[in-house]
Amino acid sequence: MTNEEAVRARVVSTADRLFYAQGVQAVGMDAVRTASGVSLKRIYALFPSKDDLVLDVLRHRTAQWDTGLAKAVAAATTPRDRVLAVFDFLAEWFREDDFRGCAFVNFFGELGGGNTRVAEAVREQKTSFQRRLAGLVGEAGLPAHLAPQLALLAEGAQTTAAITREPGTAAHARAAAEALIRS
Repeated sequence: MTNEEAVRARVVSTADRLFYAQGVQAVGMDAVRTASGVSLKRIYALFPSKDDLVLDVLRHRTAQWDTGLAKAVAAATTPRDRVLAVFDFLAEWFREDDFRGCAFVNFFGELGGGNTRVAEAVREQKTSFQRRLAGLVGEAGLPAHLAPQLALLAEGAQTTAAITREPGTAAHARAAAEALIRS
């Protein structure tokens, strides 16, 4: 990794942590500068606007999500278990101390109505997740109509767990997913 890539990664990681904890609009570029230790001049050379930084944070989040989900799915032994592993992945995530719900939903709620680039990035991630789930459903030989239903369970679990601070929400969503798969 080059020095520039390392600095960029540090700024994105710092912004991700701050935006996720406090909200995008509540965090100024000065706060990112202070927390990352990177000068504003350098930050703006890397990210000409705050929107550019937000989009890189969303790309970073997408990579984290994809990696975590892939790891959970790979650990499952049967095709049906791979579908349910999505909910096991959520259960692990919901137990993290800094869990505040889905960053994509949070960013969309905060910025999506007035920022088409953010809205597009969020929609792209949600569509990618739905395609991934549809693939798992297909590999398990389950009816295709289950994929959007399971995606809704996963998305709803994320929002509910964020609001209620109840990590057990993932277990409830998994039980509902099992019932859908059995029916």
